[in-house]
Amino acid sequence: MKAVGLLKYLPIEDEKSLFDVELPKPRATGRDLLVKVKAVSINPVDVKVRSPKSKTEEQPKILGWDASGVVVETGEDCHDFQVGDEVYYSGSLIRPGTYSEFHLVDERIVGKKPHTLTFAESAALPLTSITAWEALFDRLAIEASDKENNKQKTILIIGGAGGVGSIAIQLAKWAGLTVIATASRQSTSDWVKELGADFVMNHHHSFQEQLKQHGMENVDFILCLNNTDQHWLAMADAIKPQGMICSIVENAQPLDLNVLKNKSATFVWEFMFTRSMYETEDMEKQQQLLNQLSELIDIGVIKTTLKKTLSPIHAENIRKAHALVESGKTIGKIVLEDFA
Repeated sequence: MKAVGLLKYLPIEDEKSLFDVELPKPRATGRDLLVKVKAVSINPVDVKVRSPKSKTEEQPKILGWDASGVVVETGEDCHDFQVGDEVYYSGSLIRPGTYSEFHLVDERIVGKKPHTLTFAESAALPLTSITAWEALFDRLAIEASDKENNKQKTILIIGGAGGVGSIAIQLAKWAGLTVIATASRQSTSDWVKELGADFVMNHHHSFQEQLKQHGMENVDFILCLNNTDQHWLAMADAIKPQGMICSIVENAQPLDLNVLKNKSATFVWEFMFTRSMYETEDMEKQQQLLNQLSELIDIGVIKTTLKKTLSPIHAENIRKAHALVESGKTIGKIVLEDFA
């Protein structure tokens, strides 16, 4: 089967950083599905894993996590899917990735593809949607169904125009929250407003001063999607007493948790690969949330965040997509579709 892999971790400008390769077609066993991949999307984690380092691989390493496609084989223990089902998902960080014509994935982290979306539009969604969903409803413990109570609550989403932020804004609005999203350019500001943000702030300026300009002293929840170190003290100032902060961006320097003590504020991490990496007891929650997301998409509550599509899926185009994501200036998601 066709795939795109790496042996050395090189700058994306190097043609050897990602290359086309032929690999044996895998077989599905246990709870695995074998999916014929129709489209993949590029996430910052793809770029981070591929980034230059001294490590080398003996066999081609296949990156990629987001995918949409068609089930062509099921393992003997599968009971949620059958051959012919159209699916979308984000795979496991510790298994071969989705830059391949056929891909094995545990059915517990796979959802039914939205009927109203193309494969490309669907592939843009899984990783960012799972991250946003878990951050809001698992880590921050927001009750999505308690919309009346949520109308009194506010959330600050730092980095609202990226892949996760683009979904988090929509989900937070669906749950009834007042959403403040940060954006630093006119194009990103317009994008977050289009997605439903009630207020827009610039994350390069004081949060508290901007909140006061919007008639607010602080916020109930903060979701940090950009540079935890840089925003740590500003988040501590902006959070309400007994409020909650969640971040998906690892810190480079130790975080001073003492700044949250007087407010009895909570800080929690979100990492969407935790359930699949450790095969947690609630691993199937990712299947459930993807299926619920499909329903929300099909009734028009949530829309895809696809902004750019490249075709076909091969090394040259994936390198182009990595370069765009590395620039840090992308809005929404970049998707590649159809193997040549």
